[in-house]
Amino acid sequence: MKTTRLSLFSLLAVVVGLTLSSCNNQEQMKEPKATVAPRAIIHTNYGDMTVEFWPDVAPRTVDNFLKLSRENFYNGTAFHRILKGFMIQGGCPNSKVGSRGQPGTGGPGYMVKAEFNNRPHVRGVLSMARSQDVDSAGSQFFVCHGNAAFLNNKYTAFGMLVGGDDVLNKIANVPCVGMEGSTPTERVEITSVEIVGEVSKAAK
Repeated sequence: MKTTRLSLFSLLAVVVGLTLSSCNNQEQMKEPKATVAPRAIIHTNYGDMTVEFWPDVAPRTVDNFLKLSRENFYNGTAFHRILKGFMIQGGCPNSKVGSRGQPGTGGPGYMVKAEFNNRPHVRGVLSMARSQDVDSAGSQFFVCHGNAAFLNNKYTAFGMLVGGDDVLNKIANVPCVGMEGSTPTERVEITSVEIVGEVSKAAK
């Protein structure tokens, strides 16, 4: 698997990156059908965070996150990269216990076309991690712990926390080590992602 590490702070000349694989399968997600997006509760061993999605500005990305959640793709993954005051990153299948891959380099096997929009990257915003290829997002995402305006219109913001800011703060304050100081010393696991408020097509 080809691994790409992006330099997320390149605009600030800081060498860090939201890392993930560009994936072997170059197939991209198909255009989603217009739907009313439900909310998602990200259950972790540190507590729950509730997300409200923005299908009006990032329909393809929202559709992909919901699809992976329904398939239990995120169950057992971890927030493998934490930078207090900036963001917490998760969604990599290589972060599962027993995985042989490097956390931060995995994905679902396809890529999702970017949907850059005018929603600002402020605390609580959910956005997609990617490599230097703007259309290389897959499953990895991050939640902003602070304002990150330099990401605006460069990463796909697709939702916002409407509950669990205290949990976000607890996770962001987990002690970290490593060259970047972003590898948590305690496992922060996503036990499951629960989809709530779905409306069936028949009810619409």
